[in-house]
Amino acid sequence: MEERIMRRPEIERVTGLSRSAIYAGMQQNRFPKPIKLGPRAVGWIESDIKAWIEAARSERIQTH
Repeated sequence: MEERIMRRPEIERVTGLSRSAIYAGMQQNRFPKPIKLGPRAVGWIESDIKAWIEAARSERIQTH
């Protein structure tokens, strides 16, 4: 199965996070790191983002 690569605007739309929140989360090891696609381009593996969303959902359920 081939993994789909998501670019930042899609990540923002899917997660509801701003650009700065995404990069802050990566710096704190609380958000998946992207893969390098070229000299000035990165993308995130869709399954990593889905796993992050599911973990955030599970954490929310456990704290409420």
